[in-house]
Amino acid sequence: MTTTTPPRALVLTGRDRYGDPWHDHAATSHRIAGELTAAGFDADVRSTFPEALDGLAVADLLVVNAGQGPADEDDAAWRPFHERVRDHAAAGGPVLALHQATMAFADSPWWVDVVGGRWVHGTSWHPPLALATFDVQPGHPVTDGLGALVADDERYTDLVVDAGVRVLVSHDEAATTHPVVWVTAAGNVVYDGLGHGVASYGSASRSALLRREARWLVGLPMT
Repeated sequence: MTTTTPPRALVLTGRDRYGDPWHDHAATSHRIAGELTAAGFDADVRSTFPEALDGLAVADLLVVNAGQGPADEDDAAWRPFHERVRDHAAAGGPVLALHQATMAFADSPWWVDVVGGRWVHGTSWHPPLALATFDVQPGHPVTDGLGALVADDERYTDLVVDAGVRVLVSHDEAATTHPVVWVTAAGNVVYDGLGHGVASYGSASRSALLRREARWLVGLPMT
């Protein structure tokens, strides 16, 4: 009998330097890990600390569920951590960046290039959290067959996004279309702007989107 080892997913949950007062990172990371387990992964949740990425392999899915915490003067201690993120992505390692990850790692000179976009204070914003329907773009394995996408969530607006990304999900606000989910030009990184709170994952379509993103990033078929 042949057994297959499930792919590994490492979920980084924000705390302290990469936590914030607006997101319950621990609760959402627990829910994310459950969805990844249901998608066929061996999911491991770790808080953000300088050694959190020790043992990360190129084949492992790195999931970033972290935000912007208080500034401090300890950038040098975190430099090896950011270099691991950079090297993982540069080697083709899969990365799934979620929701507030566009404002995470402001001390990293590489993170914006990895994720393909950034929340810019004073420019980016979002309407009040509400049940919303998002526009799904067909023609990609992640979205083909997904159907309508509805979530009780925030709709990030006016992010600064690289021109080379492929947008998979968007929303319209103030007569402008705003990217919500995209694949970077390198093809091994997905940014998913949904997931403000656990309520977001109460939507079957939103949870399905997360599972499909993760499976596509590691080369597993859609289910």
